[in-house]
Amino acid sequence: MNESWKSDLDKWLTPFVSALGHKVRARLCPLYVAGLIGPGDRKSIQPMAAREGGVGYDQLHHFVAAGTWDQAPLEDVLLQEADRMVGGQSAFLIIDDTALPKKGKHSVGVAPQYATTLGKNANCQTLVSTTLAQDEVPVMVGLRLFLPESWTSDPDRMIRARVPDARQSYKTKLEIALEEIDRIRTAGVRFGCVLADAGYGLSAAFRQGLSARGLIWAVGVGGRQKVYPAGVALTFPMARRGRPRKNPVPDVTSLSAEKTLASTPWRTLSWRRGTKGLLKARFAAVRIRVADGPPQRIGDMGQQHLPGEEAWLIGEHRSTGERKYYLSNLPADTPLKRLAGAVKARWACEQAHQQLKEELGLDHFEGRSWSGLHRHALMTMIAYAFLQNRRLRQASGGKKDLRAPTAAEPAGDPPGHPGSDLYAGDPPMSKLQGMAQT
Repeated sequence: MNESWKSDLDKWLTPFVSALGHKVRARLCPLYVAGLIGPGDRKSIQPMAAREGGVGYDQLHHFVAAGTWDQAPLEDVLLQEADRMVGGQSAFLIIDDTALPKKGKHSVGVAPQYATTLGKNANCQTLVSTTLAQDEVPVMVGLRLFLPESWTSDPDRMIRARVPDARQSYKTKLEIALEEIDRIRTAGVRFGCVLADAGYGLSAAFRQGLSARGLIWAVGVGGRQKVYPAGVALTFPMARRGRPRKNPVPDVTSLSAEKTLASTPWRTLSWRRGTKGLLKARFAAVRIRVADGPPQRIGDMGQQHLPGEEAWLIGEHRSTGERKYYLSNLPADTPLKRLAGAVKARWACEQAHQQLKEELGLDHFEGRSWSGLHRHALMTMIAYAFLQNRRLRQASGGKKDLRAPTAAEPAGDPPGHPGSDLYAGDPPMSKLQGMAQT
């Protein structure tokens, strides 16, 4: 990467520096972000300070881990910039989580838990992530630490890690995700659909929380997820004896997602171009009602969930033999290809997680405090947004400038932003691979 990127970075960081409102922090923020972007395998404070030369370890450490300042204004600027770059009705807001493997037990939130990165239980920290993406170009906009009950049940441990009072009560990843969605919506970020994997999609409360907010969503579920036909009716069957039934019951039995799609026609579709050509799989979809309503005793079947919201049940058969299932409340007239494109668009957040770790040192922070971890994570997101802005500019032939967002920014897509459908053929990201060090 030639040195011109540093002058571009200084220009692009102007609104972030202004939001800090402090002379020393305004000097250290660009140095920290530049240290994350610049050369070097290790992006923890000590090696970054040694490489920069113009700043000491103590100064960078105090800025990130010990100083008293509010990071919310910087988060707001990041949201504005992300919306300018990739926001719009065709954008997706992707909910996921990522694990940071960690030794010891003193770093905030570290505990034996399932690490998605490793595919097994490990000693790690887990961050709930939110990513804004359009045309498969992701911009990470939120990373919030999940605190296991082993932490929230130990007040002394949380005090030592300087966990804020408002964050010391236990919250599930699902609750954190919904809070993040509310924060992002309040900031005016534009997106058309929320995506999440089965870790979130299996929760009826999460799906219903999205619907209660008036959001369109597409989430992963398991093959055993129970559903009813879209035409299911609630009836009052005549009792053979005893008092008449007080509550209605479905006129058909719910079936698993796997069985429901077994007799449905499947089509081979492609959703994007990979390094080895078009990515393809077989898809099927049918309108259903999710079995996530109130529980009700139904004959000799015991307690069963009544029909809930009408939605799409989508199946995917991969070439590897793996089968995946999804639910979505996209409109009833949505074509199968668009449904497939929506459920596969979640890939963009996995790419963002990988680049944040491999290029920008998200998992390199060596401090133990709540504020230190979240500030480091915020700096990596700011660095990543700058790189995405630079890549988009190069991919569009330099037409997209490096201006910071302003109050006068137009509400529509930014200049040079390619139009999009949910299943666009050759996404811009296919042109951006390998440009991080350009």
